[in-house]
Amino acid sequence: MPELPEVETVRRALASVLENHYVAAAFVGRNDLRWTLPENLAARLLGRGFTSIDRRGKYVLMHLDQKEILLLHLGMSGSIRIHDTPPTLDKHDHIMLTIAASPTAAATHYVVLNDPRRFGWIDLFPAAHQDTHQLLRNLGPEPLGNAFSAAHLQAVFKGRSGPVKNALLNQQLVAGIGNIYASEALFYARISPRRKAATIKGQRAERLAAAVVKTLHAAIEDGGTSLRDHIQPGGEIGYFVQRLAVYGRDGQPCQACTTPIKMIVQSGRSSFYCPRCQG
Repeated sequence: MPELPEVETVRRALASVLENHYVAAAFVGRNDLRWTLPENLAARLLGRGFTSIDRRGKYVLMHLDQKEILLLHLGMSGSIRIHDTPPTLDKHDHIMLTIAASPTAAATHYVVLNDPRRFGWIDLFPAAHQDTHQLLRNLGPEPLGNAFSAAHLQAVFKGRSGPVKNALLNQQLVAGIGNIYASEALFYARISPRRKAATIKGQRAERLAAAVVKTLHAAIEDGGTSLRDHIQPGGEIGYFVQRLAVYGRDGQPCQACTTPIKMIVQSGRSSFYCPRCQG
């Protein structure tokens, strides 16, 4: 599933073509993805203007005029494509918005949602309901925001006997971190993924908070990580895969000490770590 850097890459690409532009035409090819789509979605979007494009955790929030939000969740296999000319849609292209400088002007771009496995979702709801929306209301702070810090990690990890890796994946504690970047951040913080979350305090918490921020910024700079489904809206792949220190490198030498990287399974998810650097 796309994590924060991949979703931020999508947000930035959408902002460049949607902000201060309008929906000149809308195509919605089915009435459901993971869940049922909003009723009459195409008609409700026609002629609407985008004011700003935000991100919350792994969700893109496209703010519209009339104080509504178009929420995008990419799910497991969803991707956004941005075209300069009318594309030929395939069977997995479920939504297309024709974008223009005004509702009646010539098209400038075509934004297409492709989702072969249909685990993604689109919702349209009043902006006033953002804090109570079912997908947003329980999210923790943004790891790249001012509310995230070593003190926050220490506070939310307090009393948790489970592994720190699992705690990092808990979206109610920190929003947007997934399996790839949790493994990478723990490596740079020199913390074992098996260490109890409650022991992350003091200097450990400082190292982990700094490593999370550093890892996410680097991944965003590289357009995310392309392992299977992630492709940037312009069709490029994410190049952070070339920088991965531990994730997916089971048996390969650690880039810091040459010890073979190990892989373990925690709560059904693969964790990669260096047994020496993160001992």
